[in-house]
Amino acid sequence: MLKYILYRTMVMIPTLVLASIVIFTIIQLPPGDYVETYIGELIASGESVDLQRVEYLREEYGLNQPMWQRYLLWITNFVQGDFGYSFEYQRPVSEVIGNRMFLTILVSFFTIILTWAIAFPIGIYSATHQYSWGDYGLTFVGLLGLATPNFLLALLMMYLAQSIFGISIGGLMDDEFVGQPMSWDKFISVLQHLIVPTIVIGTAGTAAMIRRIRANLLDELQKQYVTTARAKGVPPFRALVKYPLRMSMNFFVADIGSLLPSIISGAEIVAIVLSLQTTGPLLIAALQSQDMYLAGSFLMFLATLTVIGVLLSDIALGYLDPRIRLAGGANK
Repeated sequence: MLKYILYRTMVMIPTLVLASIVIFTIIQLPPGDYVETYIGELIASGESVDLQRVEYLREEYGLNQPMWQRYLLWITNFVQGDFGYSFEYQRPVSEVIGNRMFLTILVSFFTIILTWAIAFPIGIYSATHQYSWGDYGLTFVGLLGLATPNFLLALLMMYLAQSIFGISIGGLMDDEFVGQPMSWDKFISVLQHLIVPTIVIGTAGTAAMIRRIRANLLDELQKQYVTTARAKGVPPFRALVKYPLRMSMNFFVADIGSLLPSIISGAEIVAIVLSLQTTGPLLIAALQSQDMYLAGSFLMFLATLTVIGVLLSDIALGYLDPRIRLAGGANK
């Protein structure tokens, strides 16, 4: 196991280097740069453009250097913990992202807990009561949740809240707490505003997980070792939990690779619809304004979490299912 972990850790290095090159290249592909976008905004608003100011900005941000030099400077600073400077916000990237990271993790945490708390009991019930009225009803609800886009559900809930109750459910806190340091009152306000985004973001994920748990558990329940356990008189609940349920969790553990980056990605479209102060809208705005250090550092952070998550999921799968050998090959 230790040899495998060391090997995978060494493989992560060239993988992340290649990912950083791809990320930086894609960010540079659109024509122009942040300064040209900034000039376009000035012209559109009717303001004059100071050419000396433009040259100063290009020199200050290193935009007049070749792309390979900008890449080397960016990736070297990134490894050292310096994620660059945001052109749009005129602040270090770490400060811009850090202000929204806590709220993003909070939303994702409650969404994941809600998803697991609902999906596991329903998925297990549907698999153990196949073709019952309860299974048909839950299957219909699950398919309905999969077919409904999250942003559409968010718009619908906002409309109903405004038209019926006369309240706005957008944002993650009351307006009086926006831009204020964290306090107990602000934390309570955030918790109150978490209900709607948690339900909206978790709907599709819950429906998908229910279907996957049901399908995987049904596959395990039809195998011979389950029939043997029942024939030996093993109690039904123990026979379910100890063997088939454990084996059907492989997909759940494998999802760790995508779970880590999703925690900080912030469900971008839903966050925009609900005006959530998370990292999702921040990333989209950075891509639109060509704020390359903010967008590049954030995407690189997501790539790093993805690689780490895949490693953790592979190790966990090896411990969960004895049939999986991480080193490969066959025992002789």
